[in-house]
Amino acid sequence: MARKVMITVAVSGSRPTKEMNPAVPYTPSEIIDAALESYKAGAAIVHVHVRDPETGVPVYREELYKEVLEGIRRKCDMIVNLTTSGLFLAGEKEEEGIARRLQPVLLKPELCSFDLGSMNFHDRVFVNPPNWAEAATRCMRENGVKPEIEVFDVGHIYQALDLIKRKLIDPPPYFQVCMGVRWGMEGTAENLVFMKSKLPSEAVWSALGVARAQLPMITMAALMGGNVRVGFEDNLFLKQGVLAASNAQLVEMAKDMVERLGYEVAKPGEARRILGLKE
Repeated sequence: MARKVMITVAVSGSRPTKEMNPAVPYTPSEIIDAALESYKAGAAIVHVHVRDPETGVPVYREELYKEVLEGIRRKCDMIVNLTTSGLFLAGEKEEEGIARRLQPVLLKPELCSFDLGSMNFHDRVFVNPPNWAEAATRCMRENGVKPEIEVFDVGHIYQALDLIKRKLIDPPPYFQVCMGVRWGMEGTAENLVFMKSKLPSEAVWSALGVARAQLPMITMAALMGGNVRVGFEDNLFLKQGVLAASNAQLVEMAKDMVERLGYEVAKPGEARRILGLKE
């Protein structure tokens, strides 16, 4: 039987705008529709950031996360992964910022993204507060939410290994290896092999590539035993100079690649078994 490969779609992110690509979803209904189209195209997991419905500015509003989560659950059995990224939160005290970031966890999705370390996104430097890692992992365990550990450099993997050793992350750990983010690991074959070599043997892992690194990184990830992520958060183009018409189009590209390599695309139920989630 062919190996099952999970496809995650990150439909909106925090940075892409409709000026960059008119198909970028802002409103809850647009995000839900993008998720459903991607599900039909082959994605088992959707990674969600919410936006102000009028302006498209990234926001942390519990009612928007709730609307998206419940809307997707009504329409399909896709696994929903809500973000806890703090990139666009500024000017708050540490405890207030952590509490705001953990609002999506309290809605009890099956997954929440869990950023480690510091990073630079388009000249915006972001550093997690000292108490973030322990507070986030404890909150996720208490609410039955599995962390998707987003790592942008090898030091982030080492930090995750410490959390795993302290039993703050339940097995199997799930890593998203993020390649090509500025001041993180460049999206090259050598770097992805190196990052994979540092993951624990029992880990479930996926990889993404930013912009032109998307297709090379997800192809390598599939060949190396990993899973893949696509979507507008990472890349707005189907190929050089050609905007993708939808997130689903990028999922179709990933599905075609996975099947051409001789693997099968995991359905949501199969992805739950891979991740150790309840059916």
